[in-house]
Amino acid sequence: MTPDYAELCHRTHERDRSLREKVMSLDEAAALVADNASVGIGGSTLSRTPMAMIWALIRAGRKDLFCARSITSNEGELLFASGASRHLLTSWFSQGIVWGVSRIMRLYTETGRARFEEWSHMAVGLRFRAGAMGVPFLPMRSMMGSDIAHRLPETRLIDCPFTGAKLMLVPALNPDVALIHVQRCDAYGNAQIDGLPFMDLDLAMAANRVILTTERIVSNNKIRRAPDQTKIPFMAVDAVVEAPFGSAPHECYGIYEPCFEHLDAYAAQIRRDPEEGVRAYLERYVYGPKSWAEYLDLLGLRELLDARRRGTSIHDD
Repeated sequence: MTPDYAELCHRTHERDRSLREKVMSLDEAAALVADNASVGIGGSTLSRTPMAMIWALIRAGRKDLFCARSITSNEGELLFASGASRHLLTSWFSQGIVWGVSRIMRLYTETGRARFEEWSHMAVGLRFRAGAMGVPFLPMRSMMGSDIAHRLPETRLIDCPFTGAKLMLVPALNPDVALIHVQRCDAYGNAQIDGLPFMDLDLAMAANRVILTTERIVSNNKIRRAPDQTKIPFMAVDAVVEAPFGSAPHECYGIYEPCFEHLDAYAAQIRRDPEEGVRAYLERYVYGPKSWAEYLDLLGLRELLDARRRGTSIHDD
């Protein structure tokens, strides 16, 4: 659905953009997301997935969220299987590159329990970019040579008014809420991202609200010492949650790599029985622990330390 830009502008003017502390708990941040909300998810595949926030939303019992992400991994499976989302827009839906196309996605879409809406990677990025720019659409050529576009009634083919060439228009994406995980930010929400930013900058500017989870909260003075690394400004952010290992078992560049043993075991569990496997995983790792710290205990100190060792070794010469 194309957003009403007069309403978007009104909502933007109504927001509190002041420089204020926004630190809260995972549970408090989850309360900012309503059932049926549209949710943009930062990162890509296994990289900087806002897993702690997704974990908190599932535990809070959120239902029928419309979720959008550039490339979706097994966090999408947990959203489907828990009922937190029944409609996910992305360009690729897998368990992670080495484990192949998601069996849960196939199970839930083939049985009509959920919808996987596929766009090209470029299209997802341009839809967030249009949302960030405050325009209702952007032109592109991607997808014109495939049958994907014919399955998407929201697209439009036009003749370019300058060249006469065919172009495809894709509508803006303006999520109600964006969930983004970063390496560090201050209490106001000035966020610094190391490594690839993916679509997170556009996502943050396109969304009506932004919830940041961060590996650590640092002082504003530290942020000011490297202003070029600040990718998301405080005026776009509504909540800051300190969540160490907040992407685990996925990775956070420069800090830790994926927990491959855990993900291998998860993939094997899903291969044996997708329905029972994901149910058992949710019970043990999402509904069972009483806090994010208890969840990390279940992942195990040995695996977390190994992920940390591999993640920090990228800086070694």
